[in-house]
Amino acid sequence: MLVKSISGIRGTIGGRVGEGLNPVDIVRFTAAYATQRRQAMPDNNTLIVGRDARISGQMVDMLVSATLSGMGYHVVNIGLATTPTTELAVTGEKAAGGIILTASHNPMQWNALKLLNERGEFLSDKEGKGVLAIAEQEDFVFAEIDGLGSIEHKDYLPYHVQNVLGLKLVDVEAIRKANLTVAIDCVNSVGGLAIPALLEALGVKNIIRLNCTPDGHFAHNPEPIPQNLTQISDLMRESKADVGFVVDPDVDRLAIICENGEMFGEEYTLVSVADYVLQHTPGNTVSNLSSSRALADVTKRYGGTYEASAVGEVNVTTLMRKNGAVIGGEGNGGVIYPASHYGRDALVGVALFLSNLAHSGMKVSELRKTYPEYCISKNRIDLTPEMDVDALLERIKQRYASERITTIDGVKIDFADGWVHLRKSNTEPIIRIYSEAATEAEANALAQQIKDAIQ
Repeated sequence: MLVKSISGIRGTIGGRVGEGLNPVDIVRFTAAYATQRRQAMPDNNTLIVGRDARISGQMVDMLVSATLSGMGYHVVNIGLATTPTTELAVTGEKAAGGIILTASHNPMQWNALKLLNERGEFLSDKEGKGVLAIAEQEDFVFAEIDGLGSIEHKDYLPYHVQNVLGLKLVDVEAIRKANLTVAIDCVNSVGGLAIPALLEALGVKNIIRLNCTPDGHFAHNPEPIPQNLTQISDLMRESKADVGFVVDPDVDRLAIICENGEMFGEEYTLVSVADYVLQHTPGNTVSNLSSSRALADVTKRYGGTYEASAVGEVNVTTLMRKNGAVIGGEGNGGVIYPASHYGRDALVGVALFLSNLAHSGMKVSELRKTYPEYCISKNRIDLTPEMDVDALLERIKQRYASERITTIDGVKIDFADGWVHLRKSNTEPIIRIYSEAATEAEANALAQQIKDAIQ
């Protein structure tokens, strides 16, 4: 399977040309990206490449780096690196952009080329469409012998860790004094390198490591959602750790586990970090339409304004810039803190959460109870070729026309006591149906109501 979108090229490894992420397609889309960057930044000859620890990563890395060199670029290859590390490397090297080789939370047979601009952020809609058009036409020219580029290898993790430590609201001294025991599950990807390095720099002496060997053999489904986190949940109860952290393979999402083994809730990663940031720097916040109302409630508590964007990191960061948000992100555990950079960053999330925890003097489960209580139900409908998604969404929109409707990304229906958001996924052939209410039963009932209306 091959999924082409403005945010990058994602697919299962192998298969026929045009049907999977194979060497021919990897070279084609890499060359198209290099061409687009040349058009956008004609005087900048540097691009960054970083990758997660997927089994296919080395193969994809060699193809991408060689292709960029063949297009005449100087490649700074930062090897095994998180997505936010790669983003920071783009600005650190003053590069024209970068490619992150990761399929994020997808299973290990997947990989992807995530494409960055010169700010270390995902390409805009226009830029992404430009890459796809260039790839379709194969409108690129490779360098001749005197114009071939070079490949340089660097480790950017220390730079990233120092970036986090330098944030004004990261209180290293308070974290050190709290003498916390922290358990981590890094799903055998690059988090196994990055998260321990960060924790040690923050003064955490007691680290319990789970699945920290970056060999790409994911110990469980890599998406950090409750049904995949039973191993660390059991560990928390047995080890008496103070807090547990789980990241996805490219370390831009952060899930938190309470000291009693219960889930903090991926929606509440951003809520808790935002609460801490807003205490010290009141201002506006942004998350996407599929994220919890709890962020809006917390923002209003500190006198700020909350706004919701379309789903997708580039949409969140665009709106954050527009309204001057001091914190934002996505309800899947993605924290975006502009004081560091405009990208989801689990390292920033860990450092800010630990600072909040240390200052609060509470247990993690106690801290969780200080936030508004909502439950989100996340459902999906698999698409079949005969399904007309646009017509389906229009039908739902008309049925609930008396409620507050938002259509900037699929259809979101806001009821007085909950909401439902339907949208076609950018990365999988499915319709996502997210719903939120005061209880799990009510959220599930809302989702079922919409499913029944569709089917």
